[in-house]
Amino acid sequence: MLLPVRIVDARVIVTCPGRNFVTLKIVTDEGVTGVGDATLNGRELSVAAYLTEHVIPTLIGRDPARIEDTWQYLYRGAYWRRGPVTMSAIAAVDTALWDIKGKVAGLPVYQLLGGRSREGVTVYGHANGDTVDDVLTAVASYVDLGYRAIRVQTGIPGLPVTYGVGKDKLFYEPADAAIPTESAWSTERYLSFIPSVFARVREEFGPTLKLLHDVHHRLTPIEAARLGRSLEPYALTWMEDPVPAELQEGFRLIRQHTTTPIAVGEVFNTIWDCEQLIREQLIDYIRATVVHAGGITHLRRIFDLAALHHVRSGSHGATDLSPVCMAAALHLDLAIPNFGLQEYMRHTPATDEVFPHGYHFADGYLHPSEAPGLGVDIDEDLAAKYPYRPASLPVNRLEDGTMHNW
Repeated sequence: MLLPVRIVDARVIVTCPGRNFVTLKIVTDEGVTGVGDATLNGRELSVAAYLTEHVIPTLIGRDPARIEDTWQYLYRGAYWRRGPVTMSAIAAVDTALWDIKGKVAGLPVYQLLGGRSREGVTVYGHANGDTVDDVLTAVASYVDLGYRAIRVQTGIPGLPVTYGVGKDKLFYEPADAAIPTESAWSTERYLSFIPSVFARVREEFGPTLKLLHDVHHRLTPIEAARLGRSLEPYALTWMEDPVPAELQEGFRLIRQHTTTPIAVGEVFNTIWDCEQLIREQLIDYIRATVVHAGGITHLRRIFDLAALHHVRSGSHGATDLSPVCMAAALHLDLAIPNFGLQEYMRHTPATDEVFPHGYHFADGYLHPSEAPGLGVDIDEDLAAKYPYRPASLPVNRLEDGTMHNW
């Protein structure tokens, strides 16, 4: 009788090729390896310690094929469930096990998830600038690259810095200092200015380009309703994170006042964070992602629930998701029936070298690798040349000094 395959090694790799990433590599006794992303922006070492101290010792000797059982073991067995640290650690294990299963089967992961539901994954890029003219130039550059959907962020007159506006137009990274930097915010300035930006973009680029905008949790429900109504003439594909989602019934008020679609969920960790929003159809796109929502296994559950309620996927895909997570997201995006959009912020050349991958961009679509598994790996020798560098996300205050959502 053949003995089952077992996990014989698992290790955490922390590297910083321009920004910090945490990667888990699992090895079986047959020499098959799988990788998973465990990056939690600004709190990377918390997840690295959780994996090293609490998770890896329980993996040694387990059957890597038992993905569901391992997921339940790590979730139910911890007792202190949920939260970004725990769920990012579980996600790394889950993603690595799917990678191994694909390699053993000789199939790309999307084939194990039911095969293709589409030919490619529509992605959106980030066009930003200090001024409206800068934004128009940035949008034009993304159109020239072939993007079919573009997120638009701009500087706000009277505010020294604004979320989403970076120094580098392709590689925006907000975690910029070991101790959080502080920025100032004015809701009044923001609400009075943003509609004019989208008026200019629509005038310049016409009615068919998909446009998105990230509010970044900064408004109250009635303020978000006002913004959504003011943006209706410009037919946004979505208004992202209009309010903090802890009080989910607040989304009902937004719904009562605007038809601008709503996207939310990049900070969600489990299906319970978005169950009410989905079930009551208070949102249009769910933005939970592989690395922060428990891996491929659990994110598929979220998307299946969403499919029953006319909610589509719109997964987070900023630069704090490594190419490992991006690869995993693409396999899931390709398979689910209710795909909407996938965020895609390009990684730096150094990051791409550390994480060699087979997915590629063409004509507005990302295509996952056809190699068995996820089609991505980590070059551990090269990763070691980029040591961890402390970097925190900023914090935000109103103009009078009151702490506000960043």
